[in-house]
Amino acid sequence: MHRARLSAAASGVLALALLLAACSSKPIDQTAGWSPNRIHAEAKDEMNSGGFDKAIPLFERLEGRAAGTPLAQQAQLEKAYSQYKGGERAEALNTLDRFMRLHPASPAIDYALYMKGVINFNDELGLFSFLSRQDLSERDQRAAKEAFESFKELVTRYPDSRYTPDARARMTYTVNALAQYEVHVARYYYNRSAYVAAINRAQQAISDYRDAPALEEGLYIILQSYEKLGMTQLRDDTQRVLEKTYPNSEYVARGFKPKSSPWWQLW
Repeated sequence: MHRARLSAAASGVLALALLLAACSSKPIDQTAGWSPNRIHAEAKDEMNSGGFDKAIPLFERLEGRAAGTPLAQQAQLEKAYSQYKGGERAEALNTLDRFMRLHPASPAIDYALYMKGVINFNDELGLFSFLSRQDLSERDQRAAKEAFESFKELVTRYPDSRYTPDARARMTYTVNALAQYEVHVARYYYNRSAYVAAINRAQQAISDYRDAPALEEGLYIILQSYEKLGMTQLRDDTQRVLEKTYPNSEYVARGFKPKSSPWWQLW
């Protein structure tokens, strides 16, 4: 009996110790007694100092504490920015999509669209790695196209927004980048004697991206591809179009050589 009581007492002490250990392992919410304004101030301080990993959970707590207020909406947008700057691109886009879904009448929708465009735009800049890659044909241009669509929606719906001028410039840049990429793919095929593929890719660029600087080279690739295929009538037709569209074309005079200045200086 005595031994059984000792065993029961020991079990009770063990259970209490486990309970205390479990309680002590729970994370302590240091913001428990903070006002929403204090949480916001702390989150902003972390964000402005580059502590994005610390700012994000603070903005999330603020969303809950200030639910239904403009401050909660602001917390969502600032969380998206922190996620973007912290390298969490997909999470930032999801946060912005959620914001626009929950607050379609918010006066900050133009900013949300702009941020979506910027996030995809900066991801798109990776497409310039094609200049040093051997295989260009599999490069995914989805981010660039999504950036363009976000900027296009912004300038269409909010022509007077403070973000619209920059969005317009980025749209031009994106179109030029996409056209340049397609033309480089066409040239990639041309250099490997895949002339039909080169023609198709260059023609696609001309159809999709009017007035982009890279289209001059695209026409020249088509002309040279027809020459290699022995399709003289189509070659001559293309040459007439090239000379009419670009009467001072350097490609006709010098062939495939780098231009004196890159196309991205034009926007």
